[in-house]
Amino acid sequence: MPLERIAGVPTYWSQTGSGVRRALFIHCSLAHSGAWRGVQKLLDSKLNMTAFDMPGHGKSGDWDGQGEYQDTAVAVAAGMVDKRLDLIGHSYGATVALRLAQLHPDKVRSLTLIEPVLFHAAHAAPDYAAHMAEMDEAFGRAMAAGDSALAARLFNRVWGAGVAWGDIPEPQRQAMIDRIHLIQAGAPVTNHDVHGQAAPGALEAVTQPVLLLEGAMSPPIIAAVHRVLDARLPDSRRVVVAGAGHMVPITHPQAVAGEIQAFLKL
Repeated sequence: MPLERIAGVPTYWSQTGSGVRRALFIHCSLAHSGAWRGVQKLLDSKLNMTAFDMPGHGKSGDWDGQGEYQDTAVAVAAGMVDKRLDLIGHSYGATVALRLAQLHPDKVRSLTLIEPVLFHAAHAAPDYAAHMAEMDEAFGRAMAAGDSALAARLFNRVWGAGVAWGDIPEPQRQAMIDRIHLIQAGAPVTNHDVHGQAAPGALEAVTQPVLLLEGAMSPPIIAAVHRVLDARLPDSRRVVVAGAGHMVPITHPQAVAGEIQAFLKL
């Protein structure tokens, strides 16, 4: 699919699947819409699936740095939704999916949130302080020093698919290095909940059914976030995938597709 300007951003998107029920997939930071390929292949006969590259990712245009990054990503996602559908998001993409549901509940039938990195939702938990300290120390110092390569390597060590930095193909490593600034662009949402997505009453107002999906081997902050979301969302179901880490849609597509299929009763 060629680039299409959506909400002012040149956006690459693709569509696949022969099902009638429509779903929009939103990928994680530093990745692109192709990260869903394994999951989508297993749901091909069940869903009509659209995925797009978030601003600054994949084949979409760069983020211009104006305003707040999630605002831009949500505007693009909203521009792709003309009828009510199921939203499926991973990591930062899951924060985008959640906010879209909060802003436009009439457009969202269900939410599948795979490890949403809304860390501030768990700000009262010890795991939040530990996470912030870890990110502020080595990763924060690397970013402050302008060492994007080191920052990307450190980020991958915690949030990657379990592949050593030296074993990742060079073009993929370079793509991560080139986009590592987008992690900082997302920090107002992830670390500080700038839009109040987890403010009192905000999660309780999400009435759509929600699947919370996480890897058993993910950083502890993820389980802390899911505990909060599961307790506050009116209609949620929490599932833990054994042996998986943060990149569970890529490493365990069969488990993820199976849980989505069961959740949506396809």
